[in-house]
Amino acid sequence: MIKIGSIELPEHPLLLAPMEDVSDPPFRRLCKQHGADLMYSEFISSEGLIRDAIKSKKKLDIFDYERPVGIQIFGGDEEAMAMSARIVETVEPDLVDINFGCPVKKVVCKGAGAGVLKDIDLMVRLTKAVVKSTHLPVTVKTRLGWDEDSINIDEVAERLQDVGIHALTIHARTRAQMYKGHSDWTHIERIKNNPRIHIPIFGNGDIDSPQKALEYKEKFGLDGIMIGRAAIGYPWIFNEIKHYFKTGELLPQPAITDRIEAARNHLIWSMEWKGERLGILEMRRHYTNYFKGIHGFKPYKQKLVTTDEPEILLAIFDEIAEVYKEYARL
Repeated sequence: MIKIGSIELPEHPLLLAPMEDVSDPPFRRLCKQHGADLMYSEFISSEGLIRDAIKSKKKLDIFDYERPVGIQIFGGDEEAMAMSARIVETVEPDLVDINFGCPVKKVVCKGAGAGVLKDIDLMVRLTKAVVKSTHLPVTVKTRLGWDEDSINIDEVAERLQDVGIHALTIHARTRAQMYKGHSDWTHIERIKNNPRIHIPIFGNGDIDSPQKALEYKEKFGLDGIMIGRAAIGYPWIFNEIKHYFKTGELLPQPAITDRIEAARNHLIWSMEWKGERLGILEMRRHYTNYFKGIHGFKPYKQKLVTTDEPEILLAIFDEIAEVYKEYARL
C-alpha cells in the first residue's frame, strides 16, 4: 500500500496525469471506470482563482465517484499560491498538487510551471507557502530540470520533501525537451534510491503499453506510474496494465462496441458538465483517438465533427454500431 498523507492507494498505483483541455470531469470519470487509482484536475492558474476567473473556477469541479482526486495549481507568486490553495481547500479535494513541470511558453513566461526550474529557492518558497496554507496533503509534479546541463531534480526532491510535500511525480524529461526525445527514468530511479527520500516517488513519461509499464516497474522500482497521453481516447490502458501486472497476459483490444460506448458516454457527460453546445464542440478533438485504426471510419468521423445536434450525434453512434457489428474484435 502507498500512502499520501491519509490517502491509501494500492501497491504500485496508476495515476492519471493532469492534462490541459483533457483531464476534465467527463474524461476523469471514464479513466476511473477503467482503473485509474488517483487523478488530478487540469492545472489551474492561482492568479485566475484569485481573480474569480470563470474558467479557473469551473476546473474546481470534482465529484465523489472520482476520489481520491487532487486539484493542481500553478503560479509564480507565493501569496497568490497560498491564497489559491485556501480556495482549493473549500471544495474538499483529497490533495493539492503543484505544477512545476508544464513546459508551455505562456506558462513559463509568467515564471510558473517549468519556468520555476531555473530558481530552486523560489520553488521551495512557493511550495512552503502552499503547505502552510492548507491542511490537505501537498504533492508536486515537476521535470528533471530546465535542460540537459541543469538537471537539478536531486536537490529539488530533497528540499521539497523537507518543506513538507507528501509525494513527488517526476516527468523524465527536461523543459527543453518539451514532449520530444527520450525520457530518462534513471534520474527518477536515483531519487527513489536516495536514502534521504521517504515520500512516494512516481514516474511519468512514455508509458504507452502494459509491457513498457511492467518493464519500467521492475527496472526502476518506483512507487507508481503516471500516465498521460496514452490514456487520451484509450482509458482502457489502466486496467490493461493492472491485468498484465497480475497475469503477464494482455487483455484483448477493446471491441468497437466498447469504443462506441466510451465515446458516447464521454459526449453525454461533457454536455451535462459543460453545457450542450460547448460539450459537443470540445468533444470533437477526441473522436480520432477513440476510433483510431478502424477501417473505413473516416466518413463517420466527419459526421461526428460536423454535427451540432445531440440527438443526431447519438443516432450516428447507433449507425456506427450497426455497420460495424460484425467486427467482434478489432
